[in-house]
Amino acid sequence: MDVQVIFFGSIIDITLVDSVLLNNCTDLDSIVNDLIERYPALANKKYFIAVNQKMVHENIKLKMGDTVALMPPFSGG
Repeated sequence: MDVQVIFFGSIIDITLVDSVLLNNCTDLDSIVNDLIERYPALANKKYFIAVNQKMVHENIKLKMGDTVALMPPFSGG
């Protein structure tokens, strides 16, 4: 199962790409673990996670075609 992961802001400074396609990730925890393995600096970085443009705060099951976004903290103006 393929899931697209897109990065924003200072997260791109760590990954050096704005997106990756991951396969065999069935839930959000497996995505995070895979990303930390690829980009160890993410382990110490604060970020928000959205799945299909909705913020999530817990592990959820993913399905084919989902888009996961990692975004650094932001403030309104």
